[in-house]
Amino acid sequence: MADYHFVYKDVEGASTQWDDIQRKLGNLPAKPPAFKPAPFTPAEDEASLPKDKSWIDEKTEQDLEDLEDNPDLDDDRFLEDYRKKRLAELREAAKVARFGSVVPISGSDFVREVSQAPADVWVVVVLYKEGIAECGVLMQCLEDLATKYPATKFVKIISTDCIPNYPDRNVPTVLVYNNGAVKANYVGLQSFGRRCTPEGVALVLCQSDPVLNDGQSGNDRSRKAVIDGVRKRFIEKVVTEHENDDDGSSSD
Repeated sequence: MADYHFVYKDVEGASTQWDDIQRKLGNLPAKPPAFKPAPFTPAEDEASLPKDKSWIDEKTEQDLEDLEDNPDLDDDRFLEDYRKKRLAELREAAKVARFGSVVPISGSDFVREVSQAPADVWVVVVLYKEGIAECGVLMQCLEDLATKYPATKFVKIISTDCIPNYPDRNVPTVLVYNNGAVKANYVGLQSFGRRCTPEGVALVLCQSDPVLNDGQSGNDRSRKAVIDGVRKRFIEKVVTEHENDDDGSSSD
């Protein structure tokens, strides 16, 4: 029959009188500190948190929709109104965020992406060819504008994919569409002035219609309001560049 050996282990951190004497004599290492668990902190109950503007601001669009019939807001008209306002802001931001860059398309995409775009969306189409320097210059300007005006749709398409046998001497060509119709066209880089800049291109695009939309102009989408916004951006850029030049000169 097998022998069984039992090992008895005391509570962690316990020590005998003999061990204490040996530690005083330096024959044993110092006694480790007794285990002490971290203090327990119960998780906050969301229902107990104060409900104010910051509480609403932290909610996602789906969260705000779910709060529509929340009884906690029935007695707080301010929070309910603020919930609706915040929900409208998030929906508008989501609408604006659908663009923001110059998207490449093919000939088969043209009708869907351009002609059938929503009536409230302006579409800027650039016909280009790889390897032509003028196309690169204008494309840089349009990329900048696409970032600044994300509620306007910018697309690019190789010229001969859009119009068979389109002559290279006419590229870059810009077509402006709205509600399925061509509203303006600009053939060649010279259409945007002797020195092609994002601000200059923006002013040309908005000569006749409020093409550019930054998504933050509210309901005032008149041509004058858009032009004023473009000019304001241009002035701010000039002032910033001037201040940077002054800082560079003073540091020398």
